[in-house]
Formats: sequence, structure tokens, C-alpha cells
Amino acid sequence: MKSNQKLFNQLEKLLTEQRNPNSSEIDLADSRTIVQIINDEDKKVAHAVEDKLDVIADAIDSIVEKLKIGGRILYFGAGTSGRLGVLDAAECPPTFGTNPEVVQGFIAGGNKAMFVAQEGAEDSEQIGMDEVTSLNVTNKDVVVGLAASGRTPYVHGALKQAKSIGCVTIMVTTVSEEQVEVEVDYLVAVPVGPEVLMGSTRMKSATAQKMILNMFTTGAMIRLGKVYENVMVDLQLTNKKLEERAKRIVMSLSGVDYSEASKLLDTADNHVKTALLMALTDVDKETAHQKLKEHDGFIRRALQKHR
Repeated sequence: MKSNQKLFNQLEKLLTEQRNPNSSEIDLADSRTIVQIINDEDKKVAHAVEDKLDVIADAIDSIVEKLKIGGRILYFGAGTSGRLGVLDAAECPPTFGTNPEVVQGFIAGGNKAMFVAQEGAEDSEQIGMDEVTSLNVTNKDVVVGLAASGRTPYVHGALKQAKSIGCVTIMVTTVSEEQVEVEVDYLVAVPVGPEVLMGSTRMKSATAQKMILNMFTTGAMIRLGKVYENVMVDLQLTNKKLEERAKRIVMSLSGVDYSEASKLLDTADNHVKTALLMALTDVDKETAHQKLKEHDGFIRRALQKHR
């Protein structure tokens, strides 16, 4: 009973659990008014994230350092937060050509919790700790805890175990810093304020978390040479759409026509960066491979040396 009372008291103080005065009469509103209220609240999210850009950038620097030595980004969350981690991880291989092991997402309750809520799965620190142990986490890895409330036991357990191993630890939450009771290297606390519907953290809180996760992985992959100018040049050609996008990338950045772009990609075994460097420098596949290797995969650096 005392434990339940403590939880009640904690929730009562959380910003995400407060009533939003701007939506207090939303139950009487027509559809146009409802979407206006939601949109007005959503506009506040980007500004709240903006206030934390310094710590987000510092976290990206640490992520890059660990990925360069073979580390991984491991997301741990429950409910919507957990699903967002899984989503961000799943999108990295096709977008940036990463091995699926490099960025992984874990949700309290396991894979089935992605589709059906597993009530109670988030309430154990030990489960989070055990999950970190089972993944053979080392101090090369980065463990990111995702919890709108900042207090999810599963997430705290994962972060505590990771901290004891010597991992870089990051916490992403949408309550204020003083409401977070776990020690991490980087605390990204983005208090987005009360939700349109009290406690519905799939709304503003989820939007903020997705924005931050996009920054983590996109920022890190740019720093690792997976982007040329503002174009994804390390994508995997896993379907027809991506095959055609790759041809368009080679065409737009090098000026070759469709037929030549297709031929270059075929010669380069569908490795877009190799095909693009071949087009831009008129070298063969082996030479392009070597140039990319010498310059850590950065096309722009390889081009500067070529000139």
C-alpha cells in the first residue's frame, strides 16, 4: 500500500500528468477546434527541444566516439517511448547502411509489446538490468533510456546496470531535470508541459522524443561520413524504391544520365558511395573503395584529396 501511495504521489507531481488548461473544454469542441488545440500544443515541442540542443550535441559527440570503436546504441523504453526506440533503430540500416546490430531498440515486455500493451512489464528494475546483461553490453556501448515520466523502473534498471559497466548513459525524458532520480552522463530533459489529454504521453512527449532520437542517429551518421552534402549516400538498396532513389542520387550529384547511373551502381555492387565516387572522379571500383577507406568513408574528403 505504501508503495502504491508513493507512486501516486510521484505521478501527481509530474508535468505530463497535469491537466492542460488550454484543452479543458475539448470534450465540447468540434473537429476543427480539436485539431487547432492539438496543433497549438504541438508547436511548443520544437521550442522545448531547442532549449536542450547543447546537451543533445554533447551526447552525439560521445555516441560517435563509441561507434568508431565498434560500440552500439541501445535504446530501452516502455510503451510509446520503447516503440519510438525500436522505430529509430529499425530505420537506420536502410537509411544509413548500418548493420542492424549497431542501433537496437528494446521495449519492456519484449517484441509483443510493440503491438499490444504489456501491462506491468515496465515495473521491474531487475528486468531492465537483466536485459542489459543478456546483451553482453560493454563499455564501448551507449545505453539510452527513454521515459516520458523519467521514472520507469525498467529504464532505470537498464541505465543503472549500464552505468556499472562503464557505458555512456543517456536519459531522454519530457519532465524537468529535478524530477529524474537516476544518474546518467547526459540528461536530456525536455519538459513539454501537460498533454492535451492528461497523461497521454503518446502526444507531445512522444513527438519530443522522436525529434531527439532522430537527432542522435542522424547527427552521428553524418559525423561518420554517411552523408554527402545533405544526401543519404550509404543507403541499402533493399527494394525498388531505394534502387531508384540511389540512381537519382548518383545522377543528381554527378550529372550522369539514368543509364550511366544504373551501370555505375551495378559495377559498384550497389554501393552508392562507391558508385558516386567513381562518377565524380572517373576511377574504377577498386580505386574508389580505397579512397573511401583512406578517408573514413567521407566522400567530400576523398574529393578534396583527389583535386
